[in-house]
Amino acid sequence: MKRIFALLTVALSLGLSACTNSTVAKLTLVAHDSFVMSDELIAEYNKTFGSELTIVRAGDVGEMTGKLALTKDARIGDVVYGIDNTFASVIEENIVLGENKLVPINFADICFNVDIQYFKEKNLAIPDHWKELIQPKYKNLTVIENPNLSSTGLGFLVSTFAAFSSDNETTAWWQSFKNNGVKVAASWEDAYYTDFSGSAGKGKYPVVLSYSSSPADEVDENGNAKTVALRKDCFRQIEYAGVLKNSNYQAGEELINFMLGKSFQEALPSAMYVYPIDETVALPESWALRAPAAISTIGGDLDIAKNRSGWLAEYNRVFDLAP
Repeated sequence: MKRIFALLTVALSLGLSACTNSTVAKLTLVAHDSFVMSDELIAEYNKTFGSELTIVRAGDVGEMTGKLALTKDARIGDVVYGIDNTFASVIEENIVLGENKLVPINFADICFNVDIQYFKEKNLAIPDHWKELIQPKYKNLTVIENPNLSSTGLGFLVSTFAAFSSDNETTAWWQSFKNNGVKVAASWEDAYYTDFSGSAGKGKYPVVLSYSSSPADEVDENGNAKTVALRKDCFRQIEYAGVLKNSNYQAGEELINFMLGKSFQEALPSAMYVYPIDETVALPESWALRAPAAISTIGGDLDIAKNRSGWLAEYNRVFDLAP
């Protein structure tokens, strides 16, 4: 893990208020649909802070971001979790948060996952890099997420603009990808759990845009890996939490501090298959074999806020999608 993440976390968490007499009867956490927090963790939070935590799931990250922007003056919760580095500027531009800023909680690498059994049965070579997915032998095999709605899809869109020497080259690759039969799903849940053949949904697409950590959850009865990630030139996604405008700031900050605490950070790998931002947290042993981080990441240095609308407009033109 990058030392900068740990240092940033320490700096931000020191800026948050310590536990004080800020108890509220109820606190509402707005999160994306992939958020998982166990009953045990919720009970620990409730007991520690004397509040009743309610979780509202608001769609994929893009959908959730839009809802928060539209309801910023009539908030739907107190704290938000799951805004990532592709949508963070939208939150900032719309002044959705209150007194504090977005605080990093975890990270993950957006990489394609491959159904090993399918490729074995078809005697088909697993691609070495996602750029190869436009080749005819991989026609109609891939499902991705809509970047207008999904942070996973948007993260990959960013990586494509980093991977080629010009925007025209990137657009040409997207056109070839479309012509090669890629499916665009609305959300990560749809793509992974319904369309992907290597997961529970047993769909018809053996290649899915997901995460380097996703294979940790896909093993057969003998403990053998069923999927593998393409770990070159992935996009590193950082997820944040923040206190929404006009909410109880101290109570909200206490919840964020709880998310930065050992109990919550230790639960992240098994609950949501993401890496904790706290580099001192031990990862499950299986992750060393099945969920290593990306070999290389790209796109994180691009100006996403400046280019997002233009990138999406070009993507929507190629795929004939509404924004």
